[in-house]
Amino acid sequence: MRIVRDYKFVTPEDKGASVAIGNFDGVHIGHQSVIDLARDAAPDAPLGIMTFEPHPREYFAPDAPAFRLTGAETRAHRLEKLGVERLYELPFNTALSSLTPQEFARDVISDGLGLAHVVVGADFCFGKGRAGTAQDLEKFGKEMGFGVTVAPLVQANDGQVSSTSIRKALSDGRPRDAAKMLGHWHRIDGPVIGGEQRGRELGYPTANMSIDGLHQPKHGVYAVLVDVLDGPHAGSYHGASSIGVRPMFGINTANIETFLFDFSGDLYGATLSVALVDYLRPEEKFDSLEALISQMDLDCAKCRDILAAL
Repeated sequence: MRIVRDYKFVTPEDKGASVAIGNFDGVHIGHQSVIDLARDAAPDAPLGIMTFEPHPREYFAPDAPAFRLTGAETRAHRLEKLGVERLYELPFNTALSSLTPQEFARDVISDGLGLAHVVVGADFCFGKGRAGTAQDLEKFGKEMGFGVTVAPLVQANDGQVSSTSIRKALSDGRPRDAAKMLGHWHRIDGPVIGGEQRGRELGYPTANMSIDGLHQPKHGVYAVLVDVLDGPHAGSYHGASSIGVRPMFGINTANIETFLFDFSGDLYGATLSVALVDYLRPEEKFDSLEALISQMDLDCAKCRDILAAL
């Protein structure tokens, strides 16, 4: 997959793609259906995605609470797995956000990237002030020579599939409901960072990862599937994770700590992908380390049973 980050300087081989446009946060089943439409609309054209970095919501409200389900690198990895050949990851800045809908269609889609076809959701808005609609894009496509498909919104059993509804499921501690809408387990990816090694002292050495910049699932203990993506211990494991601020030790910065079952080795610097399967219980502050260890024993036994049943 080739990543293009400047619509003004595009090689001939990166033009002529059939592209789905959107933020693709989480790459859920609604996103996947839009990508399938882009693939089917022009089977002989490269399959592409146009997205924006940072997310427009981050650009306009940089101090708002973190909301992203995935970072840019994780999103790119998932899109590549779906067969995307061109990722147009455009910088969302003052210049881009100031384009009128017509300027966006002409300068970015038609003249800049030279797209053959674009697919957008029925609720798609674009251009300065989000003034352009999917119907406007259809009109511009006819005038400028690119095809447009407007995709219907995807419904799940509990209503419309959206990144917002997935965030709600995760905030409620319902990772299996989130997975139904995503089409895959919700994963937290990142490098293992140094911790205070308290888990090792308790007999439960953990791999610590930052969740800074990401939407925080409900704090507590989870049964997880873990992929170690690189290094000498690369492979797939079962485990238990704790997401939160570690109230037992008075720490206020939330992270995710993961204990891998039946594992021995050093994971510092390795990249992990931790899939949330089931929520067990909230964070607690215990009266003693012995009570904490006893609860961890119970948590891990329950996680083993849950994961063995998958």
